Amino acid sequence: MKTKLSVLGLDIGKKRIGVAGCDGTGLIATPITTFERTHFKNDINYLNDLINKRQVTMLVIGLPYTLDGTLGKQAQRIQSYAKKLETALKLPIEYVDERLTSIEAETLLKTKKGFSPRRDKAQIDAHAAAILLQQWLNQHRESFSQRL
Repeated sequence: MKTKLSVLGLDIGKKRIGVAGCDGTGLIATPITTFERTHFKNDINYLNDLINKRQVTMLVIGLPYTLDGTLGKQAQRIQSYAKKLETALKLPIEYVDERLTSIEAETLLKTKKGFSPRRDKAQIDAHAAAILLQQWLNQHRESFSQRL
């Protein structure tokens, strides 16, 4: 029996978390949703629902390295938050460099009619999560093909 791959990509910001998922083969990442951060317990409940529905086995979290490749304060905050997620959700996490994913997502979305960067920040976050998850999938593609 082939193993289905179910991973969530998270673009964690101060106000929102963009969420992306992948198809069962690990080929394609797609934006799922964005939700407002209110309280850690609410974040856990929301993510738990998604994890259960999608039978998620791992989280991939974007880490915003600085342009010189070091970890700044925001990256350290995300690592601290991610460790709490890992403990609460009982899922392994991996990090991926998310530098410029929001800019890439915004550029991609600007081609859509009616898109406004000011109004559609949630779309940017979900698409940034898909971009970072796709990067991770591409890096691990060979190991998936052996498992699937």
